[in-house]
Parts: sequence; structure tokens; C-alpha cells
Amino acid sequence: MERIPCRRCLLKDLSDTDYFHSIYEYIENIPPEQKTPDALYKDRLQKCTSCDHLVNGMCALCGCFVEVRAAKVRQHCAKNAEIW
Repeated sequence: MERIPCRRCLLKDLSDTDYFHSIYEYIENIPPEQKTPDALYKDRLQKCTSCDHLVNGMCALCGCFVEVRAAKVRQHCAKNAEIW
């Protein structure tokens, strides 16, 4: 059965499973020309996991989900654009 994404839900209204699924589904559906190559994505996430500003998967500086931000090729670290 195909899952239809909710376009008007807030994350607080989703179950924990649906919440995480919606984030990863968003990452999977980033257009290829906007998506970071896998090796670079993993490198970016490695840098995030060593950063003191990472709190529960979110950047304490800008509020983004780091896994989403790292997945977009034109995004950069909120702390310093040179990091990525």
C-alpha cells in the first residue's frame, strides 16, 4: 500500500515512528541534482556528530535537522560555511 504524505501535519501531531519516517522520506525525495552524494553526506554527518552544537539530531545554532541539512548539496554548516 502506497503511503500518502500528509501535507498539513505538524511534527508534534505525528507518532514517533511517523515523525522519523517523514524526515527520512523527505531526504529520500530530494531531487538528485540537489542531493549530496553519499560519501559527502556521510562525511558531513561525521563532522556534525563531533560538534558540540548537535543536540538530539538538531543543530543548536540554527535549529535544523542535521541529517536534512547535510543531504542538500547547497547547504552548509551554520557555524561556518567552510566546514562543509
